[in-house]
Amino acid sequence: MKQNDALYNTDVIKVLTGMRRSGKSVMFELIKEELIETGVSENSIVSINFDSLKNPILNDVLSAYTMIENFTLSTEGRVYLFLDEIGELKEWEKLLQLCLLNFNCDIYISSSNGHLLKGLDATSLAGRYVEIPIYPFSFSESLLYLQEHYKKVNIDEAFLFYVTYGGLPFIYQFARTREGALSYLEDVFHSIILKDITMRAQVRDIELLRRIILYFFSHIGSSFSVTHLIAYLNNEKNSYSHETIYNYIEYGKMASLYYLVPRYDIQARKLLSSGQKIFLSDHGLRESLYGNNLNDIEEILTNIIYIELLRRGYTVYAGKIKNKEIDFIATTRNKKIYIQVAYLLESDETIEKEFSPLESIQDNYPKIILSMDTVLKGRGGIIHQNIKEFLLQMRD
Repeated sequence: MKQNDALYNTDVIKVLTGMRRSGKSVMFELIKEELIETGVSENSIVSINFDSLKNPILNDVLSAYTMIENFTLSTEGRVYLFLDEIGELKEWEKLLQLCLLNFNCDIYISSSNGHLLKGLDATSLAGRYVEIPIYPFSFSESLLYLQEHYKKVNIDEAFLFYVTYGGLPFIYQFARTREGALSYLEDVFHSIILKDITMRAQVRDIELLRRIILYFFSHIGSSFSVTHLIAYLNNEKNSYSHETIYNYIEYGKMASLYYLVPRYDIQARKLLSSGQKIFLSDHGLRESLYGNNLNDIEEILTNIIYIELLRRGYTVYAGKIKNKEIDFIATTRNKKIYIQVAYLLESDETIEKEFSPLESIQDNYPKIILSMDTVLKGRGGIIHQNIKEFLLQMRD
């Protein structure tokens, strides 16, 4: 959160978004620690978790407001409100509006559902918040944790664990056996289906929802076609409306289960209307469903790189130039890089497949091929880098 220190003690609502159990609550605790380090009293911080069934104020704005009001009356100066999974509170927008209007407060909220941002944009709070995406552990974060708590773990062992089970923080604390990790990942997946989608969106056909989500999990890194998905769903004498399917796809996106990444035609300089690529917020969930992350290693590595680019602040597109595909075009305000991801550059055919698209691009932005090779084969200004080294290098 250090890069967001400038947001502390402002009237801007800090909105932490991300998949369930991706680490938003952990980040809340880190922010509190940083505030205390700057001189904020622990007595000025109030935390409410609206995701707790034991919480008596779960569905009552007035009770939540009264609780916060009583706290402010007993505290001098500014108060710091940490409202976890506030989307579970009915009419949560009213609570935020009342707090900003009546209290001297610094507000941090979290949600596992993207509909929260739409709710903010539809109220007087539009323009008064900033989104802070929270992603599961990066490889560098997971390695740091493992080496602090399991001294004998080396980089290769840590990477194998990361590729297999992903980066949800809880796994690194308590579930380092395969049985424990898979059980935990299954629990997360079913919680997302039940709490973040089915209950919130009042989904009627849970089996259809599950089939759609499993389709995305089994097509990681592939181009997405609604037509193909509809044909896949309707091939067993079932018939679903296009509207229902589109809605269910959107529910999965809103729950931060997966991303649909637009394709960009480099030569024509335009976004393409079809062929979005599928990537997952955490590839470990896929292991709990299919158990074959290591068998599909190139797809998993590509997914890891995609999330890492997001984590580093890039806007990411899948690239196309003529009839050739480029895994990622990553841009910021003042930077652009092109990236290809491969498992190993073992054959002349694979080398040509990875280098050729980058060589077709006629500009001077950096072009990188990432693979698990230890002997690097860069050429013609194209950089070849080991994936683990890329993931462990300092962020820009």
